[in-house]
Amino acid sequence: MIEIIDLNKSFKSKKQIFHALKNINLTIKSGELLILKGVSGSGKSTLLNIIASIMKPTSGEVVVNGENIVSLSDIHSSNYRKKSVGYVTQNFYLFDELSVKENLLPPLVIEEFSTAQIDKHIQTALEIANISHKKSQIVSTLSGGEKQRTIIARAIVNNPHIIICDEPTANLDRENSLLFIETIKKLKERGKTIIISTHDQIFDNLAFIDRTILIKDGEI
Repeated sequence: MIEIIDLNKSFKSKKQIFHALKNINLTIKSGELLILKGVSGSGKSTLLNIIASIMKPTSGEVVVNGENIVSLSDIHSSNYRKKSVGYVTQNFYLFDELSVKENLLPPLVIEEFSTAQIDKHIQTALEIANISHKKSQIVSTLSGGEKQRTIIARAIVNNPHIIICDEPTANLDRENSLLFIETIKKLKERGKTIIISTHDQIFDNLAFIDRTILIKDGEI
């Protein structure tokens, strides 16, 4: 469970203070699929980055399974992200000169898994993301949709219980967006807690989505 309590985030410039998030209170149940809707600049990405412990809030708490991640040190924040969070972005932050499989290796090598364990984790992630047929292909030769599926596979290769997706279909055509939705459905069936920020109408009225939250000007 994720409990967000009185969360605020402000950014200071020389001339003014910009309030990106204002008194956010939100509870996300384990296994829930939540859609976070709002226009660009509404605070969606800031909220996701705080839940992922990439960014610290100005004030407030984010309690994940009983632990306030806001108070974690940098090293413990890194461990939290490594073990608990899979992050799917709209940009393809991949090593273009490496294969799909090689792009999935770093988080597993850090964990010092055996070769057999690494192969099992990678194969499971590739199958869920529907990209196992491109396992040995160099990333630079992939299509946009295939790169996105590789991003998903890398995000879930460590079997995190929280999946965060920031505008995941922004650079995809409709066919690949529908493939992404099928992958998300598989992850929900596996009991993952999933948070998706989007303004894409393709997510409207999907039966397996639990809730849609609107964020506007940093407020829910």
